[in-house]
Amino acid sequence: MKKLFRMSDLGPLSYYLGIEVKQRRRGIELRQSAYAIKLLEKAGMGSCNACTTPMEVRLQLSKNGTSPVVDATLYRSLIGSLRYLLHTQPDLTFAVGYLSRFMEEPRLEHMAAMKQLLRYVKGTSHHGLFYTNNGGKLNLLGYSDSGMVGDVDGRKSTTGVIFFLGGNPVTWLSQKQRVVALSSCEAEFIAGAAAACQAVWLRRLLEDVTGTRVPAPVLKIDNQSAIALSKNPVLHDRSKHIDTRFHFIRECAEKGDINIEFAGTQDQLADILTKPLGRKVFQELRGRIGVVKLN
Repeated sequence: MKKLFRMSDLGPLSYYLGIEVKQRRRGIELRQSAYAIKLLEKAGMGSCNACTTPMEVRLQLSKNGTSPVVDATLYRSLIGSLRYLLHTQPDLTFAVGYLSRFMEEPRLEHMAAMKQLLRYVKGTSHHGLFYTNNGGKLNLLGYSDSGMVGDVDGRKSTTGVIFFLGGNPVTWLSQKQRVVALSSCEAEFIAGAAAACQAVWLRRLLEDVTGTRVPAPVLKIDNQSAIALSKNPVLHDRSKHIDTRFHFIRECAEKGDINIEFAGTQDQLADILTKPLGRKVFQELRGRIGVVKLN
C-alpha cells in the first residue's frame, strides 16, 4: 500500500474513534472508558453513585404517561451517545433500545430510567470486551430469544440475538418485533428468523474474507415449540397465520445453512438482550457474553 499511497506506519492500533485497544499476548482488549466518562460529564452525572443493573426488574414504561415532559433534545442526545457505547458493552443493548422508544416525547419516568442506566455506566466504565485467540477456528454459535409482550403500548415482543465466533462475541441486537405475536412460540419463531438472517450473512462474510468453507452456524433457541415449528414443513393452525417472511428460518434449516439446537433457559445467553434482569442473573450473563472488567 505504501507504493500506491502516501502513508506512514503508526504502529499497533491503540485508539480509534473513541475505542481504546490494547493488544496483549493472550488477546485484544476493547473498551470505551474515556468516552463513558465524557458521556457522564455531558449528562451532569460525573460524580453520581454507581448501581449494579441498568434497569429495574419488570420495569414497564409507556408513551402515554401523565408526568411532565422533559428536555427532548437532551434525552435524544444521551440516547445517541449511549448507542455508540454499545460497540464494547453489549450488556447495555436492551436498556438503550428500550429507552429509545420514548424519544418522541420523553417524560420524567423515562428520564429517571435514563439516570439509572447512566449510573450503571458509571460503575462499568472500565468494562469491555476481551477477544482471545481461538486458533483460527471459524465456528459460529448464535443464541436467539424473545421477551414476550415487552411493549406496553403496542403489545409487541422483543427480539434478542447474539453470535459468537470462536467463543468471542461478534454481533448482537435487541429490537422490538414488527408484528404482535399471539404466543411465546410465535415470538421465539420470529426471533429465530431474525437470527437466521444474521447467521447466513455472517457465514457468507467469513467465507468471502477467508476464502475457506465455513461450517453451518449453530443457533440455540430455548423454546421446543419454536424449534419444532422451524423443522416441520407441514402448515398447521399454529403457523398458517405467521407472515411468510418469518418462515425463512425453516428454509435455512431444511437446506442445512443453520443447525438449530435447544438451549435451556439458564444457558440462553440472549436473555440479557430481551428484558430487565435481576442483579445476580444479569451479572452472570454479562460475564458469559464476554463483558468483563479490564485492568
